[in-house]
Amino acid sequence: MTVVTLLRESLGAIVDTSEASLEEARADRPGHAAAGRPLAVVHAERVDHVQQTMRIATETRTPVVVRGAGTGLAGAANAGAGEIVLSKRRMTAIREIRPDDLLAVVEPGILNADLNVELARHGLWWAPDPASRDISTVGGNIATGAGGLLCAKYGVVRDAVLGVDLVLADGRLLHLGHRSVKGVTGLDLTALVVGSEGTLGVVVGATLKLRRLVQGETCTVTATFPGVRDAAAASAAVTAAGVQPAIMELMDAASLAAVHALLALPAPSAGAAQLTIQTDGPAAGVEADTIAEILRTHGGVTAVTHDREEGERLLAIRRSMHAGMASLGTTLIEDVSVPRSAMPAMFDEIARIEREHGLTIPTVAHAGDGNLHPNFVFEGPEVPPQVWAAADDLFRAAIRLGGTLTGEHGIGVLKRRWLAEELGDDQWMLQRQIAAVFDPLGILNPGKVFSPDA
Repeated sequence: MTVVTLLRESLGAIVDTSEASLEEARADRPGHAAAGRPLAVVHAERVDHVQQTMRIATETRTPVVVRGAGTGLAGAANAGAGEIVLSKRRMTAIREIRPDDLLAVVEPGILNADLNVELARHGLWWAPDPASRDISTVGGNIATGAGGLLCAKYGVVRDAVLGVDLVLADGRLLHLGHRSVKGVTGLDLTALVVGSEGTLGVVVGATLKLRRLVQGETCTVTATFPGVRDAAAASAAVTAAGVQPAIMELMDAASLAAVHALLALPAPSAGAAQLTIQTDGPAAGVEADTIAEILRTHGGVTAVTHDREEGERLLAIRRSMHAGMASLGTTLIEDVSVPRSAMPAMFDEIARIEREHGLTIPTVAHAGDGNLHPNFVFEGPEVPPQVWAAADDLFRAAIRLGGTLTGEHGIGVLKRRWLAEELGDDQWMLQRQIAAVFDPLGILNPGKVFSPDA
């Protein structure tokens, strides 16, 4: 009896083998695709659907790739030949909202934006704010350890998850973490699962740490600079001054020009880079004025608005970056982080890599936390060797500056070849051993994060 037959006999109509679904499951948002097509897509609607899928997978030794909205950028949820796709996109329920305890219990398929619409009715919000918040799921955020625009002030996903419900490779259900503000019983397995990219288990529920809606006004500061290094130095000066904006985003000349063209906005000045900064809360106005003065002293042509809607329109330029890059061709959207004081030096390294490899590398950055997104644009479905050589140079430069390979997108398949170099051999092996405890047969997302031939 085939694996697909076993799945259909057990799960019925939620087992999907249509050509369109199988093809869609091969690729993530930029279009990087796995080799071959998966066996089937299981559209799980309940926890027991996930458990039964994993029992069949364990019994038949069949690899499983867990998938949400497919908006990942590192290939971690791409499924290929001989694999089952376990989709959680239909698991969208909000099981519980507790304003008194500042927590919510949700299923993993709910979108960030949809969750916050519901939470706002209770005067609450969940802080993680990826640029893809309208199309990314909470489960995907947890899988990749997502960050976003607000994380410098409000933290990343790991800071906003109290616990997870996790189905292991053999179908067992674990309840990890706690509902209390404090909790240090045993090892922190919740933190281990966050960012594990589907290699340890299947998240089927999450207990989220909420915040009350921020009171006071929201102010937005924009500043243009002659070049990207000037903008990076100005952002570092804001951080050094001790002011804590909610958002501080940097766009270099190439990315800014691409987005302006996409949105039919007037073309920016040649070579100009831009900072977009938001402050919030009772002190927002004072903080915005302080930041604006810092930016002016660093050569920025600066404007401040106290209008919340105008601020969102200005931020929409930054949030359109992915679409702007897609308009130029196939994109390898990269993700490195460095200490915030090293931001100018990292932009110097990107300029060097552009010169030495003969490329233009449009780059945006969450300047408030040192997370840069350099973009490699090319034609066709395959990444050219010249681009991989430039990416290799870029990753090594970030590590030399005290940084890391990824701040929020994850390793997936695109960065696994560099993982051991950052971690060191001993830690790399220890991480593989930990994954094997959760998944002894190696059926959960095989070939992702860790190289398959290692």
